[in-house]
Amino acid sequence: MCAVKFTYDTRYNIAYIRFHEKSKDVESIKISDELVVDMAPDGTIYGIELLNANEQIKEKDMGKLLIVNEATGSTTEMPIHTD
Repeated sequence: MCAVKFTYDTRYNIAYIRFHEKSKDVESIKISDELVVDMAPDGTIYGIELLNANEQIKEKDMGKLLIVNEATGSTTEMPIHTD
């Protein structure tokens, strides 16, 4: 089991949320001009790539990553520096 990992590449303005390490059978599926999902043939999602990430993050969440524990109701905000 792997921990969820959120990364942001300022050079290319791409954010990536990784759920599992990629295997060789993972296919990248373009959902829109700003969203790509890495998925295995069995439907397992390995990661989600946000293109033009700073606009997507800033527009919706004012530059913050919000982590919500649905079981306890606790939330944690983390600032994301995209400048």
